[in-house]
Amino acid sequence: MSSTIISAITKANSRKSLFHFTRTTNLPAIAHLDKLLSSYALYPEFAGERRTTAKQVRYQNYQVTVNAHLRISEAMIDPASTLEQFRACLDQHVFFWPTAKDCRKMVETYARREPEQGFAVLEFDASSLLTAYFARVMLSKYDSGSSPRFPKSCTYRKSPAMFLPLGQFQTIDNNLVPTKPSDIKEVLIKDHVNDVSHYMRTLYLDDTRDVPSHWVAQTMPLASL
Repeated sequence: MSSTIISAITKANSRKSLFHFTRTTNLPAIAHLDKLLSSYALYPEFAGERRTTAKQVRYQNYQVTVNAHLRISEAMIDPASTLEQFRACLDQHVFFWPTAKDCRKMVETYARREPEQGFAVLEFDASSLLTAYFARVMLSKYDSGSSPRFPKSCTYRKSPAMFLPLGQFQTIDNNLVPTKPSDIKEVLIKDHVNDVSHYMRTLYLDDTRDVPSHWVAQTMPLASL
C-alpha cells in the first residue's frame, strides 16, 4: 500500500524530489546534527502565538533562526479551529516543497523580503524520504502558512484538517485535501527528519563559504535550482 502511494506521487519527473528551504546560517546546526527540526522542536515557548519577526534561538550550542509567521486573516480559519491552534499545528512540522518550481517561488519571495540574508535549499530523494517517514507525512493542497489576498472569496478554510495523512491519499475526495499528485502543494513531516546526509541529493546555495565540508561535493549554485 505505501509503495503504491509513493510511486503514484513521485511518478512525474518533476516530483521525484522534495525541497527544504532554510537560511544559510542554519546550515552548521543542520549538518552537525544531521537533522531537520520543526519550529516547535527548536522553540516550544509561546506555542500558537504569532512570531511577527524571525526568532534566533540556541539549540545544542548552535544558533538557529526560526522564521516569522506570515499574517493569516481570521476569515481564513475554519470555525472548528482557532488561529492559535492552526499556527501550533504548523510549527510541529518540517516543510518541503514537492517541485523545484514551487521552491524557487519561495526563494524569490524571501530574497525580496530579506535581501541581506543568505538562503539555501536542500533537495531530497522523495521516494526514500516518504518511505522512511510514511507514518508521519502529511500532504497539503494549499500553501498553508500564507493568507490569500481575498479570504472571503476563498473556497476553503484553514485548519489542521487540511493536512492529509500520506496513507489516506486518494481515499478522501473533497476540496480541502489533495486527490491527485498534481494537487500536492506541500509535504509535511511531523517533528523532525533524521539522517539528512543520507537522503539529501543536492545542496543549493551561492556562498561556498557557508557549505559544510562534508557536503561540498553535493553543492550547486542556487540559480541552478
